[in-house]
Amino acid sequence: MHTALTIAGSDPSGGAGIQADIKTLSAHGIYAVSAITALTAQNTTGVYHIFEIPPEFLAKQLDCIFTDIFPDAVKIGMIPSAAHVEVIAEKLNAYHAKHIVVDPLIASTSGARLADQAAVDAFFQLLFPIAELITPNIPEAKVLSECTIQNTKDMAFAALTLNKKFGCNVLVKGGHLFDTADDILCQDGKIFSFPGKRIDNPNTHGTGCTLSSAIAANLASGLELSRAIQSAKEYLSGAIAAKLVLGHGTGPLNHLYRLRLEK
Repeated sequence: MHTALTIAGSDPSGGAGIQADIKTLSAHGIYAVSAITALTAQNTTGVYHIFEIPPEFLAKQLDCIFTDIFPDAVKIGMIPSAAHVEVIAEKLNAYHAKHIVVDPLIASTSGARLADQAAVDAFFQLLFPIAELITPNIPEAKVLSECTIQNTKDMAFAALTLNKKFGCNVLVKGGHLFDTADDILCQDGKIFSFPGKRIDNPNTHGTGCTLSSAIAANLASGLELSRAIQSAKEYLSGAIAAKLVLGHGTGPLNHLYRLRLEK
């Protein structure tokens, strides 16, 4: 059975973070293992408190995983501090981890800061260079590339800028555009477009976590990068289109919609 590791924060409401990652990996037939970087007090209305896991304990989690159930792919989400980034990079390098997908979570959709500036700088120096793919949304891509992004042409320029700067493949997600849901990939200096239609559903909590986990799942299964992205995008669209309605804020996706369809 193929395996994948998610390194991220915990979301007690189940819509994002470790919980969303495990659901997504499981929906793809992947055995999920996890290392928690932070505990959050959050729900569909926002993030209310963050408790950082000690970096030393995070290191122990990673040692336990890599020395027992070695993952075929790694998805990285919320990392709250530079010390956590340093631990993760050290362990991934030491164990020669493969198919590393980094979702550079800087702030939540509700506006809560999820990583300090030192952590962002550590992302640049330690994680992006060893990643197979990073998956910033438009606000994150603006910060990382220092580019203005208003359309898919701007997305392509930002993706190319980041590809040249860090040497990793870059998928800029277009969910924040008003007229499209296209995603743009820069792979080895070449630009590829993944068209998407906007789905009328305000409940999109955890979409970034879900897409990056689905990509990691597909890479773990042996798909090449572009096919892994296309398949993940189709899965995400289905999870949004299922229109699950839970909570009093921006609700979660239906990660297991395919199971219901099969009944």
